[in-house]
Amino acid sequence: MNFITVGKRRIGAGAPAYIIAEMSANHAGSMENAKEIIFAAKESGADCIKLQTYTPDTITMNCSSEYFQIASGTWAKENLYELYQKAYTPWEWQAELKETAARAGIDFLSTPFDCTAVDFLEEIGLEFYKIGSFELVDIPLLKYVAQTHKPIIMSTGMGTEEEIREAVGTVRAAGCSELVLLRCQSVYPARPETMRLAVMKDMAEKFGVPVGLSDHSVGSLMAVAAVMSGASVIEKHFCLSRKIKNPDSSFSMEPEEFAAMVRDIRTAEQAVGEAEYDPAGEEQDYRRLRKSIFAVRDIEEGEAFTAENIRVIRPGYGLHPRYYEALSGRHAACAVRRGTPLCAEHVKERLE
Repeated sequence: MNFITVGKRRIGAGAPAYIIAEMSANHAGSMENAKEIIFAAKESGADCIKLQTYTPDTITMNCSSEYFQIASGTWAKENLYELYQKAYTPWEWQAELKETAARAGIDFLSTPFDCTAVDFLEEIGLEFYKIGSFELVDIPLLKYVAQTHKPIIMSTGMGTEEEIREAVGTVRAAGCSELVLLRCQSVYPARPETMRLAVMKDMAEKFGVPVGLSDHSVGSLMAVAAVMSGASVIEKHFCLSRKIKNPDSSFSMEPEEFAAMVRDIRTAEQAVGEAEYDPAGEEQDYRRLRKSIFAVRDIEEGEAFTAENIRVIRPGYGLHPRYYEALSGRHAACAVRRGTPLCAEHVKERLE
């Protein structure tokens, strides 16, 4: 299926890109921040606000061995359990945040990280699900989410083609009929030269689904480029201010930046348009400035047309230039003054 339906919104080919604002840890532990982010995301043009549903104990374990230390990147030297303690969104907030999203007029989405999170999200009435890149290989979780028979938007960061194929096969076999795949570079922040946006088109063709981009790069260029390349969904981390420090703030967009990205995306969609060749809009007016055949010298009745008395020049009020060679050896049916656009009535012999 090349589209999914979320509420009254169709997501896929021919529809405007569906833009998700990822809150993640940007609430910085404040319920008031979380609510403000929801309204700011709506004001900035987002279609959807996304949370993450986990606790430190459901996503990892409290262990200080080397396996649980992050070696490099944005969170270098962090312990996984301690990082998720700082980053998670309390579950007791989430029903209220869903109601807040409804008041703001923005869709509400979350990423579950284990089966208990799915059960919780079912209880609060989540309408569709997001699967994060790191959970692409969690086959039991994929099955559990798919068994809700609700639409799934699945990120594919770090995934090989074989892993993506297995994940797609898993959710389809378990009951998911509406699926979107997002290209993702799971680096924070991601570098443009590693984005491989061409993978989106390949995934669309191989798996027959709408595609998009979960974008961790700085700025909006990659998101706009993705839409120009066929993305139906854009996901971008959203914060009130990068001055509110939290695990995700450094690579998140502030409201003004997000709003500018949305405007650029909508402009890009208009620029892509449809595969129609006829002149569009004001371009019709410029057709008259194209070339045609004009008399460049006074021509007497019966005089032969030659390179000396007719030329192909701008503007385009005369005969089409395709007739120029055919006029050789033909004669004027009447006198033609210099500067007159030549027409068929000026030619004594019939033009094919």
